[in-house]
Amino acid sequence: MGDPASEGVERLAQYVEGLDGNPAWVVNAFRAAPRHLFVPDVAFATPDDVPVVIDRDADPGTWWDTVYSKEPIITQLDDGATDLRTAVGAYTSSSSAPATVAELLRVLDPELGDGVLEIGTGTGWTAALLSHVVGEHGRVTSIEVDASVAEQAAKNLGDAGFHPVLLVGDGADGYPHSAPYDRVHVTCGIRRVPYAWVEQCRPGGVIVAPFSPGVGEEFVLRLRVSRDGTALGRFPGFAYYMRMRCQRPISHVPDDGTGRYVPTAVHPRTIGLAPPGADLAMSALTGLHAHVSREEDRFVVYVRDPDHAGRWAAATHRRGSRDHEVYQMGDRPLWEELLDAYFRWVSWGEPGPERFGMTVTSGGEQLIWLDTPERVLRYDLPGQ
Repeated sequence: MGDPASEGVERLAQYVEGLDGNPAWVVNAFRAAPRHLFVPDVAFATPDDVPVVIDRDADPGTWWDTVYSKEPIITQLDDGATDLRTAVGAYTSSSSAPATVAELLRVLDPELGDGVLEIGTGTGWTAALLSHVVGEHGRVTSIEVDASVAEQAAKNLGDAGFHPVLLVGDGADGYPHSAPYDRVHVTCGIRRVPYAWVEQCRPGGVIVAPFSPGVGEEFVLRLRVSRDGTALGRFPGFAYYMRMRCQRPISHVPDDGTGRYVPTAVHPRTIGLAPPGADLAMSALTGLHAHVSREEDRFVVYVRDPDHAGRWAAATHRRGSRDHEVYQMGDRPLWEELLDAYFRWVSWGEPGPERFGMTVTSGGEQLIWLDTPERVLRYDLPGQ
C-alpha cells in the first residue's frame, strides 16, 4: 500500500487541473498545501446529500478517501455547540469543496508579492494556498470570527509551515492596519459587501466573495476597486458558502395563527425553480429571501423578509391539485412582490446572470444592475 498523503495530494491536484480554466499556479498551490493537514480527525461529508461521518482513528481509509475527494467537509456544527459525530445541525465551518476553492482562487488571481486580506480563516487551508501563491515577500492577513476555529487554524497552519497574520474578530470590519490590500478573498457567503473591504483595497485591487442574494442561486462576485472609492464587477460563476455570522438573517416568527390564506394562479415552482438570472432580479428588486422545500406530497416556496421576523409567507403546491395557495404572515405581500419581480425579468427577455453586475458606491450603497451600471434595479419597502 502506498502513502495515502502523497497519493491523495496528487489525485486532488490532477482533479483540479482537469477542471476548466484552472492555471498551473492554482494546481501547484494544491500540491504545496495538502488538504489533509487542515481536516480534523473527526468530521463529516455529505455525498449524495447523505451525511457520512469520517473518523481518522476508527476508519482511516474512509477518512483519507473523503479528504482527497471533491466533497466539502463539515468541520463545525451550530457554532461549535453540537458534536460533529451527530452530523445533525447547522453547518457553521467547513473545508470547502476543492472545485469551488480553486475557482475563487482563479477569479481572485493573486500575484507573487501581493497583500491579501482573507475573511474567514476556517480550517486555514485557503490561507495556506494564498500564502504559497503570494510567496514569502507577500502577506496574507486572515480574520476568523470564532476563537476556537481560529486557534485550530493557527495550529494547522504552523504544522504545515505557513505563517500568515491571523486575527480573531468580525471580518466585516477588515483590518486597516495592514491596508492597502491588493486582493480581498472572502470564504463565507455575504448578503452585502462591507464597505471596509473597498476602503482597505488599493485602486485596481480585486475583491472576490460568495454572494448570497437571497433568492435561489448563490454566485461568485468579483469586484474591481476604482480610484473614486467605488467598486464595480460582475458574477462570473456560482459558489455556495456558509453565511457570514454578522449577516445571518433573523429567524422568522413561528405561525401564531394570525396569517391568512390567499390563492395564487402561479405555480410555486415557477419561482422556486427559476433560472439564475431571475434569482438575481428577484433578489435585487425585492430584498427578500426565498428557499424551496420538497416534501413527499408538497412543493413549498418559503419567503421571508430578512430584516423583519414577522413577515414571511409559504406558497404551496400539493401533489394532484390544480390550485395553489399562499399563507401570508405580516403586513407585506411577499409572494406578490416576488411575482412582480419575476415577470419584470420575463419582460426584459429573461436575461442570464452574465448580464448582471454590481456597484458598491463610495457611500457604501450596494447596487445591482442589468447590462450597464446605469441600469440599476431598485426596490422600495411598502409604505416607504
